[in-house]
Amino acid sequence: MYEGIDLAPPKRVPPPATPAEPGLVVEEVLTGWCGAVVECDKENVSLEDRRGKVRVFPLGVFLLEGRPVTLVRPAGAPVPRRTTTASGSVAVQGLQARVARGSRIWVEGKHDAELVERVWGHDLRVEGVVVEPLDGIDDLAAHVRAFGPGPQQRLGVLVDHLVPGSKESRIVAEISHPHVLVLGHPYVDVWEAVKPASVGIGRWPAVPRGQDWKTGVCRALGWGESWEGWKRVLSRVDSYTDLEVPLLQCVEHLIDFVTAPDG
Repeated sequence: MYEGIDLAPPKRVPPPATPAEPGLVVEEVLTGWCGAVVECDKENVSLEDRRGKVRVFPLGVFLLEGRPVTLVRPAGAPVPRRTTTASGSVAVQGLQARVARGSRIWVEGKHDAELVERVWGHDLRVEGVVVEPLDGIDDLAAHVRAFGPGPQQRLGVLVDHLVPGSKESRIVAEISHPHVLVLGHPYVDVWEAVKPASVGIGRWPAVPRGQDWKTGVCRALGWGESWEGWKRVLSRVDSYTDLEVPLLQCVEHLIDFVTAPDG
């Protein structure tokens, strides 16, 4: 009955190849980063946004004027020797840490601070931004009042599990200040913002409500105590490619906010 009819699904045609020529403006699909090509090597392309900040992404599918294209290295292009940081930005050679700004980025705990340092540490020293752990956000409104935010003393806050209806969402709703930006990711704990494949698992275990999440994860995976589990997780993070997009977007936006020209 079906003789002579090809029932195989049609093959996907990849987006057209487009040379990553300097000045070409494209948008990275996962993060929404939009910028002009400043350099390209065999594996990566560097994009500079309108504020002059540069991030590096693996070559692949990008959006060009809203349409997907496959960026490729231009024929005959020399291989650049610039190095990049774990966050994907261009490394500043011979860096001497800038004197700390009055502005700060707050995170919920020690693990959040260590993860941010591991990926964005170079960028933070270039910008003179200090990251401080809060040990929870139950008293966030009082901490913000005590900090005294202002144009020269901006405050960015990274919150875990910021989803509608959560305790965190109710706490954050109390904060309203032009020089304070509170952003959050949907993960119960910052561990979960690390891609499972990066730590050698298929997915993060489901932990019953009411049970400590870290303890439940370590028990399910046989990782020992929580401190042993965190040591394992952090050691597997080498760059921004090991992190989930919601966390990447939050931290990048917070750094931009506290380092804004009038801040």
